[in-house]
Amino acid sequence: MLHTVSKSPFSHSALDECAKFATKGSPILLIEDGVLAAKPGTKYEEKLKAVIEKNSVYALLPDIKARGIGKLIDGVKPIGYDGFVELVEQHKVVSWV
Repeated sequence: MLHTVSKSPFSHSALDECAKFATKGSPILLIEDGVLAAKPGTKYEEKLKAVIEKNSVYALLPDIKARGIGKLIDGVKPIGYDGFVELVEQHKVVSWV
């Protein structure tokens, strides 16, 4: 199951809820404002590192660039639209809004 998170963790609980219910090994894809969770040096960094220990975490590169994020938390994998499509082709999708 692929979990997509599009809301900022600083104003919504979508990523927290996703992390709570995603089974171990299920990939999580941060899109839109969800990529803000991948920015190092924020209060959310430790929470995301805990998620990375049990799930692969991806962040959509165009959304990272659009929000001016230069560096990602270690373990977050940036992917383009091609990678996004590959994940969707390989998994059923749950969108956390």
